[in-house]
Amino acid sequence: MKTFYDTINDKLVAILICVFSLFCFSMQAEDVDTNIASIDSSGINNLVYKSDYRINPERKGELLFELDNISFFKDNEYSTSVMKGYSLPGLWLQPKLVFFPLQNIKLELGAHLLRYWGADKYPNMAYQDIATWKGEKNQKGVHAYLLFRAQVAISRVNIVLGTLYGKANHNLIEPLYSPELNLTSDPETGLQLLYNSRLLDFDMWVNWESFIYREDVHQEAFTVGLSTRVKFNTPESRFHFYMPIQGLAQHRGGEIDTIMTNSVQTLMNGAAGIGVVWNINHPIFKNVNLELDGLGYYQQAGSLWPFDSGSALYARASADIHDFRIKMSYIKSHNFISMFGLPFYGSVSTKEEDVTYNNPQMLYWGAEYSHSLGKGFSIGIDLDIYRRLFCYKSGGEYSSPTDDAPSTSFSAGIYLRINPSFLIKKF
Repeated sequence: MKTFYDTINDKLVAILICVFSLFCFSMQAEDVDTNIASIDSSGINNLVYKSDYRINPERKGELLFELDNISFFKDNEYSTSVMKGYSLPGLWLQPKLVFFPLQNIKLELGAHLLRYWGADKYPNMAYQDIATWKGEKNQKGVHAYLLFRAQVAISRVNIVLGTLYGKANHNLIEPLYSPELNLTSDPETGLQLLYNSRLLDFDMWVNWESFIYREDVHQEAFTVGLSTRVKFNTPESRFHFYMPIQGLAQHRGGEIDTIMTNSVQTLMNGAAGIGVVWNINHPIFKNVNLELDGLGYYQQAGSLWPFDSGSALYARASADIHDFRIKMSYIKSHNFISMFGLPFYGSVSTKEEDVTYNNPQMLYWGAEYSHSLGKGFSIGIDLDIYRRLFCYKSGGEYSSPTDDAPSTSFSAGIYLRINPSFLIKKF
């Protein structure tokens, strides 16, 4: 009889087969275009957090030293029962060697180093919650993580093994992925498939977060992700219409560990919606973006979270004005839980044990400034305001639902991205 773990692996194989079929169909359905769409040139996500995955054929034979760094100071003042406030003063640094042996192959080797000012030791573990394992040892001075990326570009398809183009590069909406993870989480590692055409942007990945050997006392953990954007017309059109479809599934457990209780958990998040971009194309007023999404949560196996399923409605709007982006959004959820999103968007408290919320609603306002200082250098500043509306909370010390009065929380940060590269030799 097949185990659940075998079933998950069979599904992954089936998904990969479907992906390659989609690539083949797309390349037959339209003329091949070697020009990959450029990365958006506005917003902190695009200017500060993202990395360009395109391979330049003219760099064949080049060996470079590249230094990638984000220095940050972020302060979260949260006055709510949902989560505690905290500050993040520090930086991450990635020194690496980059080599282009062929026109369509890129190899990278280096390290990811995370440092918080005032800290002298760091847990020796992945900086994401992986099951109940938290690592038994500490690292001194910095949290260090190996980087290795092998990438090949075949027409519009990019296959990435090792360190992935993750975090902001996935273009996940905020209820599914908190932008703060661009500062704090480890690089994603595993397998990634990237595809770009006139009709479709496609990103699928497997992030292997926890590997186990036989008789290990912690769980295997990996996340499968999908982020697509179906484009109904060209992004440069006066009114550009698109449909985002996004999904995340995290599997925790394994047949060869020694954990006997709650040994398998499978959590899923998904989102689908419709959006429009009004390209004003004025030197000052650039564009306006509106989007409406339906969100879902499903606990397929295990009892890690208090709800087995939930949903939410999410509406957002933004306007790019010169180097500024003004944002606002609204979310109403029912038993919704996000694996990687900010807890404000969900129905569970991370501050008070076993506390949940009945149909919570939230209004969000934000403003950000981002500016390119030159090739490889950019700066970003943002301010976020979260207004949790009236709802009921229950669980924990509450025997019956009690009022959770409206509350307002603030967050602000400044980020400097430095990403120069130096040619060592051209073979």
